[in-house]
Amino acid sequence: MNYRQLGNTGIKVSEISFGTWAIGGSWGKVNDGESLKALEAAMDAGVNFFDTADVYGEGHSEDLLAKVTKGKEDKIHIATKFCRAGDIYDPQTYSHDQVRDYCEASLKRLNREAIDLYQIHCPPFEILKQGEVFTVLEDLKKEGKIRHYGVSVETVEEGLFVVNETKSSAIQVIFNIFRQKPEKELLPLAKEKGVGLLIRLPLASGLLTGKFTKDTVFEGDDHRNFNQNGEAFNVGETFAGLEFDRGVRLSRELEWIAEGRGNMTRAALRWILDHPEISCVIPGFRNVRQVEDNLGALTVPSFSAEERKRLQVFYKNEVHDFIRGVY
Repeated sequence: MNYRQLGNTGIKVSEISFGTWAIGGSWGKVNDGESLKALEAAMDAGVNFFDTADVYGEGHSEDLLAKVTKGKEDKIHIATKFCRAGDIYDPQTYSHDQVRDYCEASLKRLNREAIDLYQIHCPPFEILKQGEVFTVLEDLKKEGKIRHYGVSVETVEEGLFVVNETKSSAIQVIFNIFRQKPEKELLPLAKEKGVGLLIRLPLASGLLTGKFTKDTVFEGDDHRNFNQNGEAFNVGETFAGLEFDRGVRLSRELEWIAEGRGNMTRAALRWILDHPEISCVIPGFRNVRQVEDNLGALTVPSFSAEERKRLQVFYKNEVHDFIRGVY
């Protein structure tokens, strides 16, 4: 395992870490036994950082992390998120009392004395610009309930604001071959300012695994079924904002990236890791096989300058104009 600095926190995190949305819920059927085995396999391979949220299975993924990291709290770092259990547009959701309640509930589920990284979970930009929530987070930091804080953002504009105008230690952003916009300005600025970068949805909700066809059907409780067009939350969070059939067709044009790299999954993760500004990438998983496959990206060849240019042109000409939502 390779480790990278998480901004200016002093924490070194495994460059492939894992997100726990899929084992909490909203990605189809879950099996806690399989989830716990997969978490153990990840830690055995050197993974020391996991990202979760209080709304993943209504706290279920936090409960699972508490079980699997018991006795390892000083070695395994956890980031969790808050605000989406309430009305994200209501300023009271970000008040001192409410955020403290969210924080203490997560601490109880995680069975920890402090949260390593506490993140605002994709709030409206207006809330970020108002700024009061950052005062709340500073207070929680002084109280020792959180060690560092950051923001999971939807757009590059929001990311630039957080990096330039707040004391956040990290931002979490969507970045993958289908969502290359952060590369030009956000990534280098975060590096310059010492702000950590967590990359979520690196496989574009599975499109970049190359395993889907236009006939693929997702389970009813899988957000890839009920949020394909943004019915439940931001349309850009599912399939990188691409309409599913188009995303499948575009993924076929990317099959070449797997050559010499085992498969598209490992290649897509490798492309992200080839950016030194990145602190870690946090793919999801539901079983040991998926954990091992994702970790395989650590040993496959990096992309050449010619390959990177080819992917930039592909994004500009074939993808960019078809991404839905503000990003």
